Amino acid sequence: MPLIGYARVSTEDQTPLPQSEALQSAGCIEVFEEQASGGNRARPVLARVLERVGQGDTLVVVRIDRLARSLSHLLEVIERLEAKGAFFRSLQDPIDTASPQGKFTLQVLGAAAEFERALIRERTKAGLASARSKGRVGGNPGLRAKDPEALRKVRLARQDGYMERLNETAQDWVPHVRRLRPDMAWEDVLRIINGPLPHDRRWTQSRLLRAVKAYVADGFLPAEVLGRAGRRETDDRLPAIVAAIKGADPEITLQAICDRLESMRERTPRGRTSWQPSSVRMLLERAEKLGLL
Repeated sequence: MPLIGYARVSTEDQTPLPQSEALQSAGCIEVFEEQASGGNRARPVLARVLERVGQGDTLVVVRIDRLARSLSHLLEVIERLEAKGAFFRSLQDPIDTASPQGKFTLQVLGAAAEFERALIRERTKAGLASARSKGRVGGNPGLRAKDPEALRKVRLARQDGYMERLNETAQDWVPHVRRLRPDMAWEDVLRIINGPLPHDRRWTQSRLLRAVKAYVADGFLPAEVLGRAGRRETDDRLPAIVAAIKGADPEITLQAICDRLESMRERTPRGRTSWQPSSVRMLLERAEKLGLL
């Protein structure tokens, strides 16, 4: 099983060299290095690594905090790996999802996180009930009075919260939208985005459009991505989709593209549901002739 390493440092003053050497000593055939804050989930190198990892591969880090600073983010990454049939290992922590002990440790961490969330919910309910029994009414007084300034602050806070949630998932969809729009129709972009994602994290077209419009409004994406897609010949559609998958990960194998197309429920040029590498190779050759690669 190929081992793929990920090394991260927070500032330019730090060097990822010790992590890279440890990962190479552990047998990693590739090591990806990134300089980014651990609290930032939208890391371009990490997004590339998660796209690169395939079935049977193992993502390796020196310590858990090099990958994620929160338990929720760690579990989210591992869930993405499991959806692709891949594994996770930390050299200095007792986590290796390819082993029964590592899976057990992960289950304990997940149970602890759920228990903590349950405690927070119970404490919140108890606090609200106690306040009501003493005659105190919850909520913002300015909102109850419909004060314009209070309403404006709430709208801004909600927008900030929405943008923060989008930033956590940006690695899933922003690179595809930036690369494929407006040349490709939203329906096909959506299927390419959802292909590698677990079912509970897949996008609807309305949610994706709202997210893209928010990023365009804040200048994170060019306005051109919202332009109308041009008409594409029916025979060019499949080569465009295969080219998009290949463009997102130049190292992806023909079989991995087959798996992605099947997960997207794309039918072969002959209308079949099962894809073969030879069909993908043919479409890639056509995409190259069309200038899509």
